[in-house]
Amino acid sequence: MTTTSMKDVAKAAGVSVGTVSNVLNRPEAVAEETRARVQAAIADLGYVRNDSARQLRAGRSRTVAIVVLDVANPFFTDVVRGAEPLVESAGGVVTVCDSGEDVRRERRHLELLEEQRVLGLLITPVDDSSASWIERLSGHDIPVVLVDRGAGRHPHCSVAVDDVHGGRLAAQHLVERGHRKIAFIGGPAAIPQVADRLGGCREVCEESGVELEVFATPGLNFQAGREAIEQMLGSEDRPTAVFCANDLVALGALQGLTMHGVKVPQECAIVGYDDIDFAAAAAVPLSSVRQPRAQLGRTAAQLLFDEIAEGRDHTHRNVVFQPELVARASTALEL
Repeated sequence: MTTTSMKDVAKAAGVSVGTVSNVLNRPEAVAEETRARVQAAIADLGYVRNDSARQLRAGRSRTVAIVVLDVANPFFTDVVRGAEPLVESAGGVVTVCDSGEDVRRERRHLELLEEQRVLGLLITPVDDSSASWIERLSGHDIPVVLVDRGAGRHPHCSVAVDDVHGGRLAAQHLVERGHRKIAFIGGPAAIPQVADRLGGCREVCEESGVELEVFATPGLNFQAGREAIEQMLGSEDRPTAVFCANDLVALGALQGLTMHGVKVPQECAIVGYDDIDFAAAAAVPLSSVRQPRAQLGRTAAQLLFDEIAEGRDHTHRNVVFQPELVARASTALEL
């Protein structure tokens, strides 16, 4: 007895395998007429959908691994929450690995995931040195989707935000409020998101004739922001505004300024990045560049399952979302 496959359904309906996958997993993303045609083909052919394990080679796990830079950062929590419902609806389970922004720790995770023959991998790499290990998993038929990172020259699907544009939004917001010296706080610079956000900020400062001072940090966390403020406040000609590489750094900077009696935004304005829930709930609500966090996770999971369903017929997609600035009290004052 011959088993009807998704390819058979796609051929009968005159659509791609990816469209059949969307009808099964994300029907709201498919036009009503196309959805009806696919559903009719499913009924005519007697196609019976199985769980994710039947879509894979024998012996493959049902686990989708998500490797993030910092599990304590609510940004990544929201990304995971975006991916999880789709993975669960396909019969899989999510496991989260924390690289801690450490290449060696990331490599240990990837080695273990390779041994476990996971269903697929969603990953925010620490830096470009991760490429060889990611390629190794992909070479063992473990599909990989890069999250919060463009694929560049690498043959993978990816979901990302235009961080250069995000950096420009933050800097332009501060320039428009009359600030003539801006500090950028964040690091390490090897993290592409940090480099892109700083790059966008630098472009606007150069175009506007505004001075930019960079305070590099060893990580993207609360403590790093607070320690950078200690350095900044030691300068006689200190900046009147701060753009932080993420909201955790910005919240640390806010606390550092408050501890030293510096009024926000009267004496120093702050813009963060990500727009996590804590940004709006801060003592001084934080202006931030918003990323579509849950949508990043959801889209990454969909790309992963499309690749699993389509196999060798799969064409990699690189999805780029646009960020938006959310202005709050931390930048409300105009000079």
